[in-house]
Amino acid sequence: MMTHGDVWVGIDRLAAKNNYSASGLAKRAGLDPTTFNKSKRATKQGKARWPSTESIAKILEATNTTMAEFVALMDGSEGTVAPPVSRRLRSLPLDRAQGGQVFDASGFPQGDAWEDVDFPGLEDGHAFALELTEDISPAWRRGDLLVVSPSSSTRRGDRIVLADRKGTLHLGSLSRRTAQRVVVDRPDGQEANFAIDEVAWIARIVWASQ
Repeated sequence: MMTHGDVWVGIDRLAAKNNYSASGLAKRAGLDPTTFNKSKRATKQGKARWPSTESIAKILEATNTTMAEFVALMDGSEGTVAPPVSRRLRSLPLDRAQGGQVFDASGFPQGDAWEDVDFPGLEDGHAFALELTEDISPAWRRGDLLVVSPSSSTRRGDRIVLADRKGTLHLGSLSRRTAQRVVVDRPDGQEANFAIDEVAWIARIVWASQ
């Protein structure tokens, strides 16, 4: 049976595994930094206070952790978790992905130009990989593989791929997103601004082979 203490132990271990403090993990997930403070784990009367399911869901997403992995952290059996199953991703060099013909309107791969690569433990069935065909200094180098998840939500600070209406792909970090525009911090340190009607889709980069 899962106990109140187990859940908080799991959160602490998840934070440590990803080199965060409990407050750092909360901030990474877009939560109030005090969400997982020791003082929040019980009321003043000593009654156990449980973290919300929404908070749990956000930290799992922020750290790309499955519920099974989180449960293993809670009960200390992380080392006995079965290794992730390898699945195949569709992959394409970045220069061949430009132009919009290989993606549908939602940013999902389409057509026969894609090749397959094996990648372990990714749950998004729509994920794809882009192979860089030139250096994008200082963040990435030619030959790096970027795994992109079009089904994942994006938040400020996430590394993303943005496709404009012309089919051009732009890499960087999401800086701001409003009802009128999207601002992207490019790898070269410059800021790129896009009006909302210029944006076809945005997808999160969940892994890079750096």
